[in-house]
Amino acid sequence: MAGAKKTTRPKGRSGNPAKAAAPQRNTRRATASDWIGGARLRTLTLGVVPVVLGTGVAYVDSRVPGDFGSFLSADGRVAIALLALAVALFLQIGVNYSNDYSDGVRGTDEFRVGPARLTGSGLARPRTVLTVALTFFGLAAVAGLVIVLLTQLWWLLFVGAAAIVAAWFYTGGKKPYGYNALGEVFVFVFFGLVAVLGTQFVLIRQVTLSGWAAAVAAGLFACAVLMVNNIRDIDEDTAAGKRTLAVVVGRPVARVLFALFLMLPYVVLVWFVLLYFRSGYTYFSLLLALPALAIGVSSRKPRELITALQLSSFSALAFGVVLAATLAVQP
Repeated sequence: MAGAKKTTRPKGRSGNPAKAAAPQRNTRRATASDWIGGARLRTLTLGVVPVVLGTGVAYVDSRVPGDFGSFLSADGRVAIALLALAVALFLQIGVNYSNDYSDGVRGTDEFRVGPARLTGSGLARPRTVLTVALTFFGLAAVAGLVIVLLTQLWWLLFVGAAAIVAAWFYTGGKKPYGYNALGEVFVFVFFGLVAVLGTQFVLIRQVTLSGWAAAVAAGLFACAVLMVNNIRDIDEDTAAGKRTLAVVVGRPVARVLFALFLMLPYVVLVWFVLLYFRSGYTYFSLLLALPALAIGVSSRKPRELITALQLSSFSALAFGVVLAATLAVQP
């Protein structure tokens, strides 16, 4: 229409309301604190727990039970256990930086309302974040290779390669499975079954029923931490097109799944209590898990859900450490 006033958007602003409301990119560069934050330290317990549990069940199921110190000192088991821990932690940190990079370059983090990410916020160049992620994957590979050389279990090379590939394609590649509701499957398999049973096997060359029980418990805790994190981000992930399991099933069902993931390890714990009475002390970790449960199933506030994530992570650590300790002091 003649004379109609033409409207224009401010330069650089998106027509997408959610994207337009996203935080603006930072002009400063990342500090050491930002890089430490990018490692997401609150999630690193998920790397510690399976190795601790794998070592504990390896001891009680070893063919020559006895003093725990003597068990670890035999056949270089201390070195192997520490290397297994290094693999788990380096892989976890690598996954965290890889996610930062992949979500950032995809634009997913433009919708975030929580703590800023290195790539998405512009604190660090994408290539730099990618380099750091690959460095930690490389460190995990080196530690794993040393385990292979010490144990002569060459097939572990394939397991390690599969773990690194799975870590990358969680949010990387053209069709990341973390964007298609399969993230919980990954963490259950690799931070539960593979990590616990792998640790047990390299220490005593066998996998036992107690090992499987511990692996399931560790995997469920990992799923709980991921689920409560994704519950916090449901609205932002939906806007970004990231189809996590929480997005697919919706908030009410996601809360139920979180509760199941967090509480089922305590059902699994019954197996150990029946075999080793002192392992019942592990139930004291409920002092952390129950508040996490209450917050996770009731709150929609991001800050409170971050607290639920932290409590879930620490309850997993308490569960793993106390259970392993009680197994180590069995007569």
